[in-house]
Amino acid sequence: MHLTSARRTLVVTAALGLALASAPAVAQPQATASTNAPVEVSLTVKGPDGRLFKGKIKTKGHDVTTATGGTHRCDGTNGGANPSAVPTPTAALDDAARKRHFTWDGTWYASFDDFSVDTIKNVSGGGVAYWNIAVNGTSIPVGGCQFKLSAGDKVAFTWTAF
Repeated sequence: MHLTSARRTLVVTAALGLALASAPAVAQPQATASTNAPVEVSLTVKGPDGRLFKGKIKTKGHDVTTATGGTHRCDGTNGGANPSAVPTPTAALDDAARKRHFTWDGTWYASFDDFSVDTIKNVSGGGVAYWNIAVNGTSIPVGGCQFKLSAGDKVAFTWTAF
């Protein structure tokens, strides 16, 4: 009986050891790489009479302040579009305006958690047009503070008649 008990202890110990060895490791929290690292994009602004701005701009998501809309975040987390801050088209426009000394204005819509760009370089839609935002030639499906930009993207704000 002593031999059976010893054998049973050995089998149980081996089985437990095997189970523990094959169990998945407990997940340890890992530092998440920042998704809001600055990226360089090409920005073009086209008004009704031609190009108003063209240049490369380094940008990342940040708070944006306009005369009409006030100060709000514009970092891709708007409307729950992205889980963490990212570079966005409207943030790129804001960075270009500050660095290249031109103005823009936009209305803040809390229901959309985003700005509507109303005026760039004193050119407004005036009820007959709007500023369309496109990335790599395609109009974006969300607001300019919600769309994630990547390095090398081509961002265009184009005055577009209704």
